[in-house]
Amino acid sequence: MAFWFLLLLGLATYLMVQRSVAQITRTPVWLLWLVLMTPALLLSGWTLRYGAKQPPPPELILWPSVICLLLYWLLFQWGRGTPRDAQTQSLATESQQDTQTTPEPEPVRPIEQGEETHLRNCFPWSVYYIQNIEYRPQAVICRGKLRTTPTNAYQQIKTNIEQQFGDRFLLIFQEGINDKPFFVLVPNPQAAKEVNTRRDPERLTRPVLAIMLLVATLVTTTLVGAKMAGVDLTKVESDLTLILKGLPYALGLMTILGIHELGHYLTARRYKIRSTLPYFIPMPFFLGTFGAFIQMRSPIPNRKALFDVSIAGPIAGFVVTLPLLLWGLAHSDIVPLNEKTGTLNPNALNPTYSILLALLSKLALGSDLTPKSAIDLHPVAVAGFLGLIVTALNLMPVGQLDGGHIIHAMFGQRTAMIIGQVARLLLLLLSLIQEEFLLWAIILLFIPLIDEPALNDVTELDNKRDLLGLLAMALLLVIVLPLPPAIARLLQI
Repeated sequence: MAFWFLLLLGLATYLMVQRSVAQITRTPVWLLWLVLMTPALLLSGWTLRYGAKQPPPPELILWPSVICLLLYWLLFQWGRGTPRDAQTQSLATESQQDTQTTPEPEPVRPIEQGEETHLRNCFPWSVYYIQNIEYRPQAVICRGKLRTTPTNAYQQIKTNIEQQFGDRFLLIFQEGINDKPFFVLVPNPQAAKEVNTRRDPERLTRPVLAIMLLVATLVTTTLVGAKMAGVDLTKVESDLTLILKGLPYALGLMTILGIHELGHYLTARRYKIRSTLPYFIPMPFFLGTFGAFIQMRSPIPNRKALFDVSIAGPIAGFVVTLPLLLWGLAHSDIVPLNEKTGTLNPNALNPTYSILLALLSKLALGSDLTPKSAIDLHPVAVAGFLGLIVTALNLMPVGQLDGGHIIHAMFGQRTAMIIGQVARLLLLLLSLIQEEFLLWAIILLFIPLIDEPALNDVTELDNKRDLLGLLAMALLLVIVLPLPPAIARLLQI
């Protein structure tokens, strides 16, 4: 078992390194992979030498992990070639990169050659002193020196562009190399679409589809909840009232998922970002649903809006999760610890696998919860526990997850990519302690690190939002990290 786990971990790590950093560093992929795998190889060697019953010393886990992360970062930076604007690659023009193999005719430029003078006039020297203009197949990149605050520069130049070119372009303001932000003009597809179709933007919400998916998901989660409550589904045809036993789980889980997505939806509407209604994904097995989602159909105006829209979902979902989980835990049963106890077994859940879950369990169950106890979760508690998992997974600071958006808004695109890569590595290391997180690490492997930029991707957040973002990351940690033994002894869990 340990061999196959190590093999799967090694394969996942190699794919992660190859997909995420192979294109931006000259350091060999195998060397980066070997550095990342060193802690796992050391632990495997300890297990082979002393057996699984003798736990390794903490120093064997802590110091190799710290040293290897630092060495990985140094090797990554040493192998970086000619600096490139990572943000430029994240534009809508990313899919239309220049090919170097065969010469092609010069692509049509977004503006006519005679319009360049008008474009330069949109950049006053006292606001943004423009130095050069680069033409791409679907973008115009304007580089220069910022001479005022990012907010003032973006607003004034945006106004000038709209006065000169109407709604032909979306103006994007991005971070650049050496703290030199640059502007990008890309054709506005929404403007042409609205001119051609004259359709009502609200039609994108498709309420009939949303209601149909809602009802279908209610049915599938109720069936799963009934089975979870011990109902024999073969007897449902003779007594339909048995299916009602699945409603506590179904309503609890759908409330958490729905409020999470409504938080995104309502905040997006407040910033006038066109978005769909929340859509549930029914699934007739496992959890009864694959979650819910919304789609945003217009650009996010700035990092403030990106932060608010992204954090609204986890906060709203967590606020609903807490009372449901506490009520469910209070109505759950205490069972003895056994070999089947684990994080994925609702019939014998060990609450010490999560700091927050352990604290809430002790608060709800009091002295009945002892170090030799596990919890047989009530269906509502199962829904609340899944709410914690959904919150934690969404708060992972990687790519286009909510946490990735939050970190992007707080620190900028380049720093967010670094944090996302470190988060992947730390989750891989955590999976050495709790194997359940290996699936999470594999999921994060296939999520791109590059996030779509806001139109004004330079203006930073205020202190209140920075603090709220750090609290969100702290919430992630107390959900995913196991309860330290010292605190477990103090709480007598």
